Amino acid sequence: NREVLEKLLADSGLEFTELFPCHTYVFLAAGHPLAERPLITLEDLAPYPCLSFDQGQSFYLAEEVYSTYHYRQVIKASDRATLLNLMVGLDGYTLCSGILCEELNGDGFLAVPFTPPEGESLSTEMEIGYICKKNTILSEIGRAYINDIKDYLDAWSE
Repeated sequence: NREVLEKLLADSGLEFTELFPCHTYVFLAAGHPLAERPLITLEDLAPYPCLSFDQGQSFYLAEEVYSTYHYRQVIKASDRATLLNLMVGLDGYTLCSGILCEELNGDGFLAVPFTPPEGESLSTEMEIGYICKKNTILSEIGRAYINDIKDYLDAWSE
């Protein structure tokens, strides 16, 4: 979605600031049959439903990595609780940054490193950041928020 997003941002006078790059992980319930694997591929995931967070936005603004990939089965949900319940009840999964917050999701979920099948052109790199108006300075609250995110990520990566 990079080209579409860059155009939308430029047309709207916005800019993206990267906080950090990260690899892609498979987010799933701790009891999922693949939970103990050191790496998971799309081939491993084929029998399970891919879960997608739907906010009613454009296809080009999808949150999920590989939103254009043709999954065997995709289930869309519009709230986090439903998505988490589907992960547990249907052995569903989603692809994510690997940054999990137990305060939001509980401790029954985990992130396993993802690797695309050999020969696939899918990247496993993601860019995490924020968007603001061009040529503006973040407010004091905005800077505090970004600093809190950086502190959380520093503690998380240790």
